Amino acid sequence: MKIGYRAALFGVALLFGLFYSLPTLTQSESGSKITLGLDLQGGLHLLLGVEGDKAIEANLASLASSIAFTTNRQDILLERLQVVDGRIEVLLLDSDDADKFSAWLYEQKGIDVQIDAAQVTITLTQAEKERIALQAVDQAVETIRNRLDQFGLSEPTVAKQGNDKILVELPGIKTQEEEERARALIAKTAHLQLMAVDEPRMMMASSMSPAQAKQHGDTILSSVDESERYVVKTIPILDGSKLTDAQVAFDVNNQSVINFTLNAQGAQIFGDFTEKNVGKRLAVVLDGVVYSAPVIRERIGGGHGQISGDFTVTQANDLAIALRSGALLAPVYVMEKRLIGPSLGQDSIDAAMLALVAGFALVILFMVWYYRIAGVIANIALLVNILLIIAVMALLGATLTLPGMAGIVLTVGMAVDANVIISERIRELLSQGSSMKKAIELGYANAMRAIVDANITTLIAAVVLYVYGTGPIKGFAITISIGILASMLTAIVGTHGIYEMFMTKLSKTTNTKAWFGQSKGA
Repeated sequence: MKIGYRAALFGVALLFGLFYSLPTLTQSESGSKITLGLDLQGGLHLLLGVEGDKAIEANLASLASSIAFTTNRQDILLERLQVVDGRIEVLLLDSDDADKFSAWLYEQKGIDVQIDAAQVTITLTQAEKERIALQAVDQAVETIRNRLDQFGLSEPTVAKQGNDKILVELPGIKTQEEEERARALIAKTAHLQLMAVDEPRMMMASSMSPAQAKQHGDTILSSVDESERYVVKTIPILDGSKLTDAQVAFDVNNQSVINFTLNAQGAQIFGDFTEKNVGKRLAVVLDGVVYSAPVIRERIGGGHGQISGDFTVTQANDLAIALRSGALLAPVYVMEKRLIGPSLGQDSIDAAMLALVAGFALVILFMVWYYRIAGVIANIALLVNILLIIAVMALLGATLTLPGMAGIVLTVGMAVDANVIISERIRELLSQGSSMKKAIELGYANAMRAIVDANITTLIAAVVLYVYGTGPIKGFAITISIGILASMLTAIVGTHGIYEMFMTKLSKTTNTKAWFGQSKGA
């Protein structure tokens, strides 16, 4: 018995498949495992809506903040700067500054500007509003995906649905506590703002209404424990768009806090403001709530700040994740929620396993009945093919979904198809009087092109499904792709290697029917 390179390669594939698939099949604690998708292990299904109008409002506030910073650096004095009913109103103290100010404004994109002496009105163009609304959805998809990746969930699905909706699927979420924590992390806007406290009006905070505060360009916000109200300037000094990092730390009282870092522009704005406002208070505002309002003792350089608020370690960690991954440009809200229990997942697994076992058994019986020993060899290759699929998925940490299991069932039929083509070619050559050795070699050679072409076109379709599909579709594409590549190795190289091992015996046999069944024309 001669073991050629094909048989050796097939043996290596068998050992690889056994080594990486057995921990998954036996559910042992050691080794790599396949992650089950939402439909198999249960979890949380959410359909989110995005409030695009809020993103437009946030964009106006950010633009107003840039105007305040720019006019301050260019020594342009302002009588009033406020955001009112979807527009920014600026009243210059000196109308002679209008040209200097308008020169800067006309460099900005997506805005309409009207200038009447010292009065300047700025609005967003309709095209810019539409762009911001669409960008809010796209940014929310990326931000939520980043948050969930850092949260530690395996293979979450986050995909855009239509123009203003987001689909989120979280496998493995089973308890109410896990669900609430995940939903809080997803929905948290994490909009950080540093805002100047209006000291003269703070004494009137308890009696002042929001409408009265608005008349003076102020906003009334509550503290995180709702024990105090703060009057802050509506135009923030800077916001979370300038934030680059956020990490959990502990203060002198061993309480959890979040230290944040600003980029170069944010650090410059922060430094300039604190230098000019020593002795005044600066409010650290997160999602419209004041977490702290310390007095500025000196210029704060380096672009570092801190958020404190009696956090637990878990709360601080989740908030740091939300800040690091970026603020949502617009709030999201839950439109649809389904908590899929593990029992439904187990039913799906049982049904899919029944289909897989039944399909595998029927294919094995047919191949043995119709192709005899050649059918047994094809079945060995099929078994190794399934082991390789499980092994590669476990090694890559891929997620197995119900459509993915359907892909494995389909692969059973596709994998044996190559050996059917090869066996038929061999039977044709044997019926024409070719020797066993020649029939096997020519049978593989003649079948190779058709097999390769069919598998490559199917593989291309699977890759397209993976690139453009979402969760379940990706699961199907993954198993089909791995199955195709594995079948190319097992059904072509592997079975050929087995025939080569027995070639001496095959060359001497006259009972071709025992090896390949009834030859055509016999």
